[in-house]
Amino acid sequence: MAYLMLTGGRVVNSSGCVDADVLVRDGKVEAIGELAGLPIADAERVDCTGRLLLPGGVDVHTHLDSPMMDTTTSDDFASGTRAAACGGTTTLVDFAMQAPGDTLLESLEAHQRKARGKAVIDYGFHMCVTDLYDGATEEFAEIVQSGVSSFKVFMAYRGTLMLHDGDLFEVLRKSSAVGGQVCVHAENGDVIDRLAADLFAAGRTGPSSHEISRPPSTEIEAVQRAIQIARMADSPLYFVHLSTEGAIEAVAEARAKDWAVAGETCTHYLTLDRSLYDTPGFESAKVVLTPPLRTQEHREALWRGLRAGTLGVVSSDHCPFCLEEKRRLGQHDFRAIPNGGPGVEHRFIVMYAEGVRRGRISLEKFVDLTATAPARQFGMFPTKGAIAHGADADIVVLDPDSWTTISAKTQNQRMDYTPYEGWKLPGAIEKVYARGELVARNGKYIGTEGRGRFLERSSL
Repeated sequence: MAYLMLTGGRVVNSSGCVDADVLVRDGKVEAIGELAGLPIADAERVDCTGRLLLPGGVDVHTHLDSPMMDTTTSDDFASGTRAAACGGTTTLVDFAMQAPGDTLLESLEAHQRKARGKAVIDYGFHMCVTDLYDGATEEFAEIVQSGVSSFKVFMAYRGTLMLHDGDLFEVLRKSSAVGGQVCVHAENGDVIDRLAADLFAAGRTGPSSHEISRPPSTEIEAVQRAIQIARMADSPLYFVHLSTEGAIEAVAEARAKDWAVAGETCTHYLTLDRSLYDTPGFESAKVVLTPPLRTQEHREALWRGLRAGTLGVVSSDHCPFCLEEKRRLGQHDFRAIPNGGPGVEHRFIVMYAEGVRRGRISLEKFVDLTATAPARQFGMFPTKGAIAHGADADIVVLDPDSWTTISAKTQNQRMDYTPYEGWKLPGAIEKVYARGELVARNGKYIGTEGRGRFLERSSL
């Protein structure tokens, strides 16, 4: 049908809420208002009385079909985007890793091939720069012109992913010159490597040592250093997955000076505690994430940072490795445990329950953090991130009076665990529309396969 009409719901945008009907035509939002009486004979009408109509989630930090730490993430673009859709995320931006020995353009094309015909929601890419070979920055303009308007660099993982400060400076200034922006993984990798080596030498080889080797100061120092390097390069800067109070303070100080510094945190840093590393045996490997989980004081600071606008985005950092794969690689050496965990499927409902329903943020702020702000930050707004005339009809129908129970047995992520096992949360995602097509119902994917489109994102 050309027309779809969602009637009787409450439309929520970052700017406010209104009780209204939503008319969709050919995948776009046609109108919002009192529309139920319109004589449109061929419209499919869906009663949304008592439901929230929310913009589809925009997750700008995922790792699908991505080679890391001698293995590959467990979700490919088919399974990962199905999980995203079932969880209310209708757009994602994934990290295209630079393969050893390949140019940036070759690596980007290889990642494109992984997604084509598999992704079921719309997607874009960040280009990871891990080897600044001669001529690498000369490819930046072509990469940005192709619609990949952001790059990522690592300040940790020396020998595989990490760039030293001079290369970081070069990536920042050359990216800025072509209208791109740089996402930075900020940890002091050299200090972490020394701490990890000391722990291993002392016989502390288990997964709990991961947290000890990455104290908050290793993130805080790297954030402060990256801000100064970005100033020298006269470049905007975006921090991924911030986890500490000190890092937020550094970003707030920079923003108070009107410097172009932005940052995100992730669902797990807002909701999970470092006490999970005290779990006996190898179970704590489930939360061997980078950076690691922190204490309550840091979680509270993250929520304050979101409310104040210091941090503008909540992503999932979906970097899934099954527990058995973590055990195979790192049972005898925590340094070899693949760093990452699942999150794309549950980001939306966990943020709604833990943020809105616990009174930490407003409903409008929730929409901003999970959809509008990430779409705006990475060149997809207003096509994505809002229920507005002319926008893609990416709409989540959420029942605030129902409940969601999270379990590895029922999730769509290709994972053998979830850190939210057994959580019963207020609210339930009933339906998810992506460009007007019903793609998920009650946690099950029902859309067509391979329907996702590559998004050519605008530059700064």
